[in-house]
Amino acid sequence: MNPLNHVAIIMDGNGRWGIKNKNSRNAGHKAGLNTVEKIIKETIKNNIKFLTLYAFSTENWKRPKKEINYLFNLLETFLINRIEELHKQNIKLKIIGVKNFTKKLNNILNQSEKKTSKNKKLQINLALNYGSKFELMNAIKNLMKNKEKITEKNLTKYLQTKNIPDPDLLIRTGNTKRLSNFLLWQLAYSEIFFEKKLWPDFTEKDYNKVIKDFKRIKRNFGNI
Repeated sequence: MNPLNHVAIIMDGNGRWGIKNKNSRNAGHKAGLNTVEKIIKETIKNNIKFLTLYAFSTENWKRPKKEINYLFNLLETFLINRIEELHKQNIKLKIIGVKNFTKKLNNILNQSEKKTSKNKKLQINLALNYGSKFELMNAIKNLMKNKEKITEKNLTKYLQTKNIPDPDLLIRTGNTKRLSNFLLWQLAYSEIFFEKKLWPDFTEKDYNKVIKDFKRIKRNFGNI
């Protein structure tokens, strides 16, 4: 069976779920947060050490301002109320992406990272204002600035995911089959599962089924 050390998830479908069930995209984001908590618990149960969640992309700034404000207020409230609990569970929080949010949110994110920095049970990488193309361009610029040879090893150390193993498994919910500018370099050899369910409908049972199916796959990495 394949070892599973790192799961990445594109949590797609919150807005559609909200419109369908509550006539409100924001209601879908709130429901999606409940799914996040369930998946975190299952990740720990499965002894998976890294979980990367695509929460807000660089392209998501195109959304209505009211929706963006709601999302960030939801995140602020979650961290204020739950970071102590995450810390007690020995969970580390790391933000990948560019922190150009409000001063309040930036402070909350920095404090949450600092508080949990030494925890070992599970590392949650929260992708906020993250875009893989920007990440790669920035890494190349840093390589050139420092006059380093362009190699895979040198490039990797300038990525926002440095010191984080590449995902073994990517799950995307919402019945959409694309990567949406997420971890394009890091997902080169990940197994990808596209799920039809919208994120708020994605259950622990669904998650465990994907994990079980992943472990049965014959992974060749270019070999036979």
